[in-house]
Amino acid sequence: MHPKTRLPITKPNSPSPSPPASPRTRHTRSNKTRFTHLSFPHRFSSILLSTLLHRQRLLLFVPFIYFFGMFLHFNTLHFDDDVVFGAMTVGSVYRSPELYLKLRLIMDADNSSADAISTVWKHAKVADWKPCINKSSGGLPESNGYIYVEANGGLNQQRTSICNAVAVAGYLNATLVIPNFHFHSIWRDPSKFSDIYDEEFFTKTLENDVRVVNAIPGYLMERFDHNMSNVFNFRIKAWAPIRYYKDTVLPRLLEEKVIRISPFANRLSFDAPPEVQRLRCLANYEALRFSDPIFRMGETLVSRMKERSVNNGGKYISVHLRFEEDMIAFSCCVYDGGRKELEDMIDARERGWKGKFTKPGRILQPGVNRVNGKCPLTPLEVGLMLRGMGFDRSTSIYLASGQIYNSERYMTPLLEMFPLLQTKEMLASAEELAPFKSYSSRMAAIDYTVCLHSEVFVTTQGGNFPHFLLGHRRYLYNGHAKTIRPDKRKLTLYFDNPNIGWRTFQRHMLGMRTHSDSKGFV
Repeated sequence: MHPKTRLPITKPNSPSPSPPASPRTRHTRSNKTRFTHLSFPHRFSSILLSTLLHRQRLLLFVPFIYFFGMFLHFNTLHFDDDVVFGAMTVGSVYRSPELYLKLRLIMDADNSSADAISTVWKHAKVADWKPCINKSSGGLPESNGYIYVEANGGLNQQRTSICNAVAVAGYLNATLVIPNFHFHSIWRDPSKFSDIYDEEFFTKTLENDVRVVNAIPGYLMERFDHNMSNVFNFRIKAWAPIRYYKDTVLPRLLEEKVIRISPFANRLSFDAPPEVQRLRCLANYEALRFSDPIFRMGETLVSRMKERSVNNGGKYISVHLRFEEDMIAFSCCVYDGGRKELEDMIDARERGWKGKFTKPGRILQPGVNRVNGKCPLTPLEVGLMLRGMGFDRSTSIYLASGQIYNSERYMTPLLEMFPLLQTKEMLASAEELAPFKSYSSRMAAIDYTVCLHSEVFVTTQGGNFPHFLLGHRRYLYNGHAKTIRPDKRKLTLYFDNPNIGWRTFQRHMLGMRTHSDSKGFV
């Protein structure tokens, strides 16, 4: 049966005495004069390297000395004329509170941020932008069978699965069954597809490209005793190439007429042909619309944010903060919570990832993680960063986040820096949020909507949520969408130095913001 398709060593010399005033001796004396203006670490490494270069049998140590000198240089990075790092290893201690205490009064007294913030609201010239979608018209050939996928993870990991499922179904000319969502041990959300997305709109939007149904016909399920677990399940490796689906999945689909793929998260590579990418875009930016309750709640909060941002022309910035307990636990980072924080993190790791972090030989290195930019930014660090970038106390901020760990303690400095900050819990009443409160994915969908319509979006940790928003905002605003993506490795150096001056800190932050702006047109 043919499938229906639509897509195409020298001997040592005897030693001789040196004259009383040899060139080497004179050179050493001149070096002492030459290096006196350098800092001690630089002077020490330079004199040592110079001496070794004149003793040939010690040349093997030159590479070691070079790297030692580089290490000293790294640990003496100058921020102000009289500022060097302390003896403490970079990243080993969470020192941002010290920096905040030093900079707070200077920061609040600085009036220069008014000019800096005005540049954020200017609309830059829109680059040539071509949307990734063109809709098909006309009928579809006879279907090759039904594909049932099970999406796992949180809201946006599930969204990835949906988009990939649409692309695979279209490529194989198969009928897609509305994806089933796994109940996740971290998210703990039992929501179904129709609870989060407008199922009818999804099906209608895709009707000329991919057939979508909410159930497999009964006559086919009779062969499997109406039990989906009896249907053949493909265990596909992550980031599988699209050719795998054609060479391996399609023959089985033609034979069985119904196949199941579980799990399905990240089961399609990004190097698929243009037609497959088009289907991904169509699903993501056009077909996936939130269900009416979520859509209306999201739009209501957008309206309320604009009302509270009247001093900035109704424009506000949104910040995606990942400082929930499970996120901190998974990162294996240490802040300043003492024994209580340590116990909380151990408990959270055991609940979510039993044994993963306690395997023999597993070593947790919080300082290394921080230096490598893998520690979630705290609310205080986010506030310092934004103030350095030119956002002042009059800036309206929408904070998208789950339950902040130890929120009463960690949120206080952020609210001091930005008194106009709002969250969904602050914008909406308890009654309004009641239908969504017990469902993490629905709450995340509301956050997604408010972030989507912000003038500037700030991502602090990465992950599926900001990745989807980056693309969606560019699509929605014809290629122009301001997004701030800070360099967390550099931030670690600045936050770890409590002696850094406000002007120097501000200069680095403005440079980071400018870099993010230049990346907003990709």
